[in-house]
Amino acid sequence: MFGCLVAGRLVQAAPQQVAEDKFVFDLPDYENINHVVVFMLGTIPFPEGMGGSVYFCYPDQSGMAVWQLLGFVTNEKPSAIFKISGLKSGKGSQHPFGAMNLPQTPTVAQIGISVELLDNLAQQTPVASAAVSSVDSFTEFTQKMLDNFYNFASSFAVTQAQMTPNPSEAFIPANVVLKW
Repeated sequence: MFGCLVAGRLVQAAPQQVAEDKFVFDLPDYENINHVVVFMLGTIPFPEGMGGSVYFCYPDQSGMAVWQLLGFVTNEKPSAIFKISGLKSGKGSQHPFGAMNLPQTPTVAQIGISVELLDNLAQQTPVASAAVSSVDSFTEFTQKMLDNFYNFASSFAVTQAQMTPNPSEAFIPANVVLKW
């Protein structure tokens, strides 16, 4: 019913079913994963009025499982990309996997999918940093490029007292670049 994809790795299309309505994918070497794609295979839809909450689980320093809500998938939204790279130091949240004794090893994280009512999905609040940027890539690239340009140009800043007259050089005040 579900698949999980990490860039540079094979697609996982066979989750471990840990309960009638709960599924888990193992993510070995999770420290080197930035994004995870969770998707429906298209073979079996959710029952009417149901969807799947997607959770990320990693072991904390003491080896205890920390679960964080990433988002959801439904028949109308059959796939989602989640950024997990910034979640490895956050706090856990309420989750439906608590009663299960899922094995945790220091280098393996898990993606959990819990089949729930759509009404319950609408009331849940995912971890804010798990959402992939909604800004298009060109805009994001342009913003980062201009930030880098300003930082580079600022590194050459001198005060008026430090300026030496040189007719072959032009000086642009830093506030002009900043205003632009």
